[in-house]
Amino acid sequence: MVGRFLHPFAKPARESFLTITHGKGAKVWTKDGRELVDGMASLWYCAIGHGRSDMAEAVARQISTIEAYSAFDPFTTDVADSLADRIAALSPIDNARVFFCGSGSESIDTAMKLARLAHVQAGHPEKTLIISRTRGYHGTNYGGTSAQGIAPNKAGYGTLLDGVVQVDADDTEAMSVLMSNNAGRIAAVIAEPVQGAGGVFPPTDGYLRELRRLCDQHGAFLIFDEVISGFGRLGTWFGSQFFGVTPDMITFAKAVTSGYVPLGGVLLARSVCEPLEADPTFILRHGYTYSGHAVACAAAHTNIDALQNENLLGRVAHIGQRIESTLTALAADGTIAGVRGCGAVWAAALRPDQDAMVVRDRMLELGAITRAINDANTFCPPLVITDQELDTLLDAFATAASGK
Repeated sequence: MVGRFLHPFAKPARESFLTITHGKGAKVWTKDGRELVDGMASLWYCAIGHGRSDMAEAVARQISTIEAYSAFDPFTTDVADSLADRIAALSPIDNARVFFCGSGSESIDTAMKLARLAHVQAGHPEKTLIISRTRGYHGTNYGGTSAQGIAPNKAGYGTLLDGVVQVDADDTEAMSVLMSNNAGRIAAVIAEPVQGAGGVFPPTDGYLRELRRLCDQHGAFLIFDEVISGFGRLGTWFGSQFFGVTPDMITFAKAVTSGYVPLGGVLLARSVCEPLEADPTFILRHGYTYSGHAVACAAAHTNIDALQNENLLGRVAHIGQRIESTLTALAADGTIAGVRGCGAVWAAALRPDQDAMVVRDRMLELGAITRAINDANTFCPPLVITDQELDTLLDAFATAASGK
């Protein structure tokens, strides 16, 4: 019999799930007593590890002070204001402002709306076209679903948002032609610095710089979806810093709190803010009940403290090197088809005769978690993972990929 909980990204008819009861660091435990190395930081987000008392204490302190309060005019809280200042200072965007929401999906929809709105306020209401890329995953709200480059995620939902189109993920020529054919109509281009949920695809050399050039040429905003790459996953605070390309907006979520409390947001450059600020009578009619949620902001502060004080960004290169070297060796001996990734996010591309779901399930039996995406198994471990835990994770994958 199926349960009352309708699970996301799962078969509604599925009758049983693996129940996680608790976690510590890079490990979690199941109700049936299994100990598992978490090779995916849950769902790309738990950078500082599970079960931390400092996070619990920070959340409790904030709840005992003020759990949340509306950030709609005329209210604010110190914890939200200070977090906005802190995130802006960590970002590559000069004099950035920060809009808070509750999730990555909300951050994407926010960025898309603000891109169009800023052009309207700047006197260019004709600039409405938003361009995204194949393989791109931009959340599951209607705007993000419209920008999806993963076709199955768009099926069955009826008419999606008008004026949102995709081009091939790595084809700068196709992007250039599309933008030229729609000159004067383009609001924004949205791209993940490293495509994550589509299967971990880093950009080709120079691709992101070319997007910046094309957006500048056409007066369009460049939006980087950093819901996965933000807050340390590549060894820099944001993926845009890793690749040396500064966008007009950065969406974030996941590792901003390591998932302890849901929080998302958008960093906005002056190119976006100035049109919104120009008319002192203009009201931004967009926001969420929990924008700037005090407990979520307190969790983010403590999470960022941990990332800084424990030098977890400095550990990224070591984690990535160990994953890459093991997967490269498996590719060299034919166990898998190939390897792709950067920083501390990687994918093992499988051969046509291998099944990523079968590999995933075998790894669970062997005490490790990966995510099965199309032709690959992906790795995005907590940044607190030990070398011994990494060995357990990678040994489990090697055994499972070998069919043993």
